[in-house]
Amino acid sequence: MNTTTLKGDWNVTKGKLKQKWANLTDDDLMFVEGKTDELIGRVQKRTGESNEAVRQAIDEAQADLARH
Repeated sequence: MNTTTLKGDWNVTKGKLKQKWANLTDDDLMFVEGKTDELIGRVQKRTGESNEAVRQAIDEAQADLARH
């Protein structure tokens, strides 16, 4: 996961994560530069998914953006 890319396309990525896990809120997905691990922890807590699953979902959302 590239933090710079993540930051630049975060609104689109956030939408994709909300589609995957509908119970996430904007507060859960607030991206603060340098706080990537905290963001992943919030998503894990809300969804019950593993760290790796959350990172993979973010990476997949970013890959979708790169293809378009």
